[in-house]
Amino acid sequence: MDTKKVKDPAERKKLKRAARKAQPPKAKRTEARGAAKKKIKKMTRGQSKR
Repeated sequence: MDTKKVKDPAERKKLKRAARKAQPPKAKRTEARGAAKKKIKKMTRGQSKR
C-alpha cells in the first residue's frame, strides 16, 4: 500500500494496519528460518567464529 502522500504519521499508520489486516494470512514455513544460512564449523574455544 502506497502511503507516501499521507502527511500525518498516525493516519499513515492506521492505513497501513488496515491494509495489513486485509491481507490473507501467510502460509506456514516449509523449512526452518535459517535453512539457507551458511553453516560454519565449530572452532576451538576462544576464537571468534566469524
